[in-house]
Amino acid sequence: MARKLFLLMLVFFLAATPLKEAHAAIPWAEIIKQAVKRVVRAFDLLVQRRQNRQIRLQNAQKALENTMAKLKLDEIEDWVKKQRDLYREYYQELKKVKAVVSYYFRVKAIADRQAQIVKQYQTAWALFKNDKHFTASELSQISTVYEGMLEETARSVELLELVVKSFATEMTDVKRLEIIEHAGKATDQVYDELNSFNQENKLLSLSRARNEFDAKVVKELYGIQ
Repeated sequence: MARKLFLLMLVFFLAATPLKEAHAAIPWAEIIKQAVKRVVRAFDLLVQRRQNRQIRLQNAQKALENTMAKLKLDEIEDWVKKQRDLYREYYQELKKVKAVVSYYFRVKAIADRQAQIVKQYQTAWALFKNDKHFTASELSQISTVYEGMLEETARSVELLELVVKSFATEMTDVKRLEIIEHAGKATDQVYDELNSFNQENKLLSLSRARNEFDAKVVKELYGIQ
């Protein structure tokens, strides 16, 4: 009976009319989610195009080698030149493929972390804005902090998009790696700050519990041990 009463109270807690939000819905979350998808999809296509070009070069090389037996002596010099040029292009392309693939895994890891930031923000904010232990003013402050974190994450996503576009420009590998690492550090910092901020707010809500039963509801709501 007590268990049923607890569950009913928890449902009531979650379904309670939310306090009026001082900020409109933050649009950054959906913007970041879509941008992260674009980055990963663009990198997938970039790797695929590079690998397809490498395959075409391999096929062209085999075709040249197959004609070797049919060449006359006066055509050997021309064949050797074509073969040398093809090998040069092939190994340059192979080097690019390896670079793109190595960048891909680092960029993908950063993009995954950015997606986690959005998910954790959405989960926590959905709970906080319905938590009767926070005032409208406090919810406004929480919303402002979230907005700042999401803006910073959006800037990191833009850096990843810049890296994808850089393969069509003359950007150096050093500069490309510098941008990736900057985006990675910024993303990790936001992720850590978000986790810390969410935990602080959960504990604040718990500290405001009016009685033991209220505290139990808060712990259940936020998964506090």
